[in-house]
Amino acid sequence: MKSDNTIRETLSTYIRKHNLTFTQFSSMSDVNAGSLSRILQGNKPISIRQLESITSAMNLPEDFLFESYVEECFAFTTSMRRIRPFIIRCAELNRLDLIERIVHRLLEDLSYTSDLFEVAEALFASNHGQAAEIIYTQVSEAERFQHSERLTTCRYRLFELSLGNDIEENLRSAIFFEPYVSRLDEADQLDALKELIDVMVTAHKWKKVDELAVEMLRVATTQYERRSTERTAKRPFYFYILYGWLIRSFICEEYEDFDGALSYVSKYAQGELWVREDDEEAHRHIHQFAEWGTANRYLYRVLSGEAEALGEYADFVASRPDEIFIALGFMVKAANRFDFDIDRILERFSAYIPSIEAEGRYGPYNNSVVKEKLAQFFSDLGVYRFKRGHGNAISFILEGLRLAVRINSIKNILNGLTRFEMYREWASKEEKQDFKLLSGEVNRINEKNRHLVILGYE
Repeated sequence: MKSDNTIRETLSTYIRKHNLTFTQFSSMSDVNAGSLSRILQGNKPISIRQLESITSAMNLPEDFLFESYVEECFAFTTSMRRIRPFIIRCAELNRLDLIERIVHRLLEDLSYTSDLFEVAEALFASNHGQAAEIIYTQVSEAERFQHSERLTTCRYRLFELSLGNDIEENLRSAIFFEPYVSRLDEADQLDALKELIDVMVTAHKWKKVDELAVEMLRVATTQYERRSTERTAKRPFYFYILYGWLIRSFICEEYEDFDGALSYVSKYAQGELWVREDDEEAHRHIHQFAEWGTANRYLYRVLSGEAEALGEYADFVASRPDEIFIALGFMVKAANRFDFDIDRILERFSAYIPSIEAEGRYGPYNNSVVKEKLAQFFSDLGVYRFKRGHGNAISFILEGLRLAVRINSIKNILNGLTRFEMYREWASKEEKQDFKLLSGEVNRINEKNRHLVILGYE
């Protein structure tokens, strides 16, 4: 079957215009002269390597003939050996429109779902997420009634690819994906559960966080006790056990059950008592969770109202720069609740307080968990500074609200709105104008979020 003639016409016109023989163009393009002849006669399909060589020899843009090549893919016997490298090249050149067209046509025959899924996996592994997403979406649609392992993996990949800075959008993706978790291979389940937990934590869905943590502990403990030699998750099985206990301590902390939180600290901070592995990775994880355990023992004393624990907590994190900002957030929260004076601590760690004017050492805050904590920190710090009679207090509240709007954090948006109204009479004209603009953004977000009020996730 002959293909669309656009590629062949372009090549023929170029050869005639420049008075070239097949041998001369073959030398220019490094495509065999006999192959060129058969291609021009329409008796031979063009490979992507030949297409790129011909395009380069004619000094045309790399993707100049790509739209015509879509037709070439289906003009002869359809072959994934030709189509797969073309899809990958389209991904590299960001020709997502062509990928969508090819996949749509291929899936008119459902026997290609397996091949396309493998291409999507290759694209996902090479960080071509947008291209992979197109294929995963169409494959999952084609298999929506099959309840297959392939469908489940597609849903998982789409969940991973959807995660970004918008907390409520992340929540929507998590809710859509969660029913598929139990269908994953148990090793993949652990990674999926961790990602779901992280989303639910930023959205403050603590009931769901607890359910997911319990399931993580069950799966990880079962796998670890089996001493399985099969492939593992991204991290060792014992990591997910430690992480599950850490998360359950966070839940207790959220409900101010500090005795319960400490009971979990004793579990995740003593990994050396039961972790069998004795390699460098195991030592690193055990040490990290032990440090978190020590820090959180100080923290729970602070959150319980022990003023004398503030200094000990500050001294402990002083030699651990990566922990300082998180610790400051908790200390400001406690200071607001118990009327602690932490001016000296804030001055001591001033280099670790992000600037309002510039995102500083924490910018550009790619991690949604850190961004959510940052929004809360700015708002809490504004309240603390106002109570202590410091200037610039309201600007911190506005910055917390601004960041909350940017990441669509409902809890922090409500905090920001409430707190500004509490201190409105002390706001400058400029600050009131900023608040008015942000309020408009909040109204827009409220409309966007209406469909995300889902029972069971509060």
